[in-house]
Amino acid sequence: MNSSGNDDSKMNFNLAARLKSFKHAFSGLVTLLKFEHNARIHLVILVIVILTGIFLKISGNDWVAIIFASGLVFISECFNTAVEYLSDVVTNEHNENIKMAKDVAAAGVFISAIISVIIGLIVFIPAICKYIAA
Repeated sequence: MNSSGNDDSKMNFNLAARLKSFKHAFSGLVTLLKFEHNARIHLVILVIVILTGIFLKISGNDWVAIIFASGLVFISECFNTAVEYLSDVVTNEHNENIKMAKDVAAAGVFISAIISVIIGLIVFIPAICKYIAA
């Protein structure tokens, strides 16, 4: 520690440490997709949405909305999974507070999925109508 009480390793930029943090993030992504069934479902839906967007030639602004909505769902799924893993470490026995924490985290995924569906409808209904009319 330096004289100010701060750990120097946290104060100085270190490229190797930053790259290692990406390794941890990718490991988390692999864990999410390997062990979480719902994350794999979200991924399949995302691939379908991307292919549909390419086919329908949606606008740049529509792509921004799709990327934002998709990111929201995956971020929510990550936090939900983290809450589940941490909760399971605390206890495997029924605990009402842990149940509520898990339920609230799952509600976050549900809300983000609903938002994504709404955004998808806003983007794709006009694009499909335009395609049919052409």
